[in-house]
Amino acid sequence: MPTFRYDRRTGLAGAYGYTGQGVAAANLVGRVLADPITGTPSPLTALPMVNHRSRRWEVEPLRWLATRYVQHALARLDAVGRRTGRPPTGRSLPDRLLRH
Repeated sequence: MPTFRYDRRTGLAGAYGYTGQGVAAANLVGRVLADPITGTPSPLTALPMVNHRSRRWEVEPLRWLATRYVQHALARLDAVGRRTGRPPTGRSLPDRLLRH
């Protein structure tokens, strides 16, 4: 999930933290950032990701490997679902971690 900030003093806004799944999130970020920039009160600006400070991540190779693992694992889950016509079994690590 992306993180975004708006500094009213400097007028600078930024959004970052996209990991390849950012199209839908970019729409939300645009709507959230529009509110403080225009001075419009909104419940969107109370979302936990607004002005959130993420923890320091691991060095780049490990972060890249973890991201690629999750992306490939999700692709495998999708492929199994298409092939079998059934939802994931819940047995794989990515399936257990990403269940909703």
